[in-house]
This record gives sequence, C-alpha cells and structure tokens, in this order.
Amino acid sequence: MKLFKSLTLGTMVAGAMALSGTAQAETFITIGTGGQTGVYYQVGGAICRLVNRGSAEHDIKCTHTTGGSVSNINGIRAGDLDMGVAQSDWQYHAYNGTAPDTFPDGKFEELRAVFSVHPEPFTVVARADSGIKTFEDLKGKRVNMGDPGSGARATFEVVMDKMGWSASDFSLAAELKSAEQSAALCDNKIDAIVFTVGHPAGTIKEATTSCESRLINVDNEVIRKLVDDNPFYSMATIPAGMYAGTDEDTTTFGVGATFVSSAKTSPDVIYAVTKAVFENFDRFKQMHPAFENLKEEDMIKNNLSAPLHEGAERYYKERGWM
Repeated sequence: MKLFKSLTLGTMVAGAMALSGTAQAETFITIGTGGQTGVYYQVGGAICRLVNRGSAEHDIKCTHTTGGSVSNINGIRAGDLDMGVAQSDWQYHAYNGTAPDTFPDGKFEELRAVFSVHPEPFTVVARADSGIKTFEDLKGKRVNMGDPGSGARATFEVVMDKMGWSASDFSLAAELKSAEQSAALCDNKIDAIVFTVGHPAGTIKEATTSCESRLINVDNEVIRKLVDDNPFYSMATIPAGMYAGTDEDTTTFGVGATFVSSAKTSPDVIYAVTKAVFENFDRFKQMHPAFENLKEEDMIKNNLSAPLHEGAERYYKERGWM
C-alpha cells in the first residue's frame, strides 16, 4: 500500500471496558493503517471513529507514517504501534518466521490476531495502449512495483520470484507510493500498476477513469500452484463493471486484510476496540463499500494465523461466538 499512516485515538477506558465503576485514566492507542486513497486508511479511520463515537475531545489524529503491512507489524513489534492492519500472508510469515528476508528478527511470537476485515485481490491495471493483455506481458514493461516496506510490494516480490522474474526484467521498475501511481500511469510514465488492495479502491478508480486502462487477469499455473501451496492465499474475482473499461470479471488471487496487535497490548484496550466494532457492526459496514459484505462469523476466524488476542477472545466468548 502507499504512504501508510497511523491513526491515534484517545479513548476513556472506563465504560468501554468491562472494568469496575471506578474512573480510569485516559488511554491513547496508535493504529498503523495506510494512505488516504487505500482501504487500510478507511479501516483504521472507521475503527477509531467507532471507539471515539460521542467523545468530541478525543478526535483522531494522524501521528506518523509507516510503509504498510510489513512496517505496521514491525511497528507493533517495536512498541511504536499498538495495533495495525496487515495482509494475511504477512501476518502468517511474521508469526511463523517463514520470511526471514522480510522479517529478519525471526518469529514474532507475541503477534496476536484481533479480527479479519475485507478481501484484498492482487490487482494489475495496465494502460490500454501498453500492449499488456496478460500478466506475463508485464515483462519488459514499465511497472510500478510499489512502495518498499508495504505488504503489496512484498507480495509482488513473492510472485516475481515464483515467475522467475527480477526487477531487471522490467524496462522500468518504479517504486511509487500508491498516491502517485495513478497519475504516473495516466501521464504515460509507467505502463502498469501492481497493487494488492481492497475493492473498490480510490487509486484504481482514478486510474481507470482518468485514462484508458484496464484490469488484467492474473491466472496461470504458477499462480494456481502458489495458491494451492499457501493457506493464506485464495483465488479471487474482481466483478465486472466495478471499474470503467472492465466489462468482464477479472480473475486473480488475493489475501485478506487483518487487524493485529501484540500480546503486550492491554486486553482491556483490545476488548474495548473489538466491542466498538462489533456492537456498531451495521454502522461499520457502511463506512466503506469494501466492508458491505463482511460477516461477523467470518471476521473472527478467516485469514487469522496468529493466536487470538486475549481481549478479543474475551469479547467473542461473551457474545457466544466461541
């Protein structure tokens, strides 16, 4: 994802948590999200608004930037972030220590899952005049690989490795932030965007309405084997008509966006955040089109490879969901 930001929210712990009637001190938590044109930013903003609903003195404040899924997880590990949004594949790799190049510190055994959110298809958008008709056609073209440190970039690097590609196989391997890539595509500075994102996404909508471009299928034997070999991937479809110039379904694969934290984060804080989302679930689903089809029963189990956080588990048991 592009220039990732974190959202800071202040919330009164009293009342939001199942504690005694004694007033508690104000607690500030920081959530690692994403840039304003990506869905991660909307996830973090929605959660913060629900937690702070009715508390005018605790407005959401952007405090610092991150680079996406990988940086969010690293920020949680370092104690700079309390929670964050991360792709399901990087949640898996961080907890299990199976991506040493991405997470050189080894297993993040204190990583905890809170819930999953929306699906995130691996998305390729190409200029109509680029000559790109299949995923394999990216080779030799000007391609935005994405922002270093983002989950989207890391996932593309996994795919490149499986395809036997390196950055030198592209005539230009750009590292644009997601906020920059649509303009670069329509200004003919690049031929294609590769981006793992929830849909509909503002940056993809911008790219397909500002110039003639189209979504490209990502479906071959290499991709099918990648999905078969890894439980955190699944085949995905981007529906026809979601974007201009795309009259047929687009077949690809994808991951899920997940909300994660650390075992060191207070169970009472995680309980309060989880409760704020699920007790305002209809409102939450209305906060972005990518949330419309979310189901509570799926969010508490799908795409979660790290253990559930104690605070989230407590809430789910209270609801009778576990």
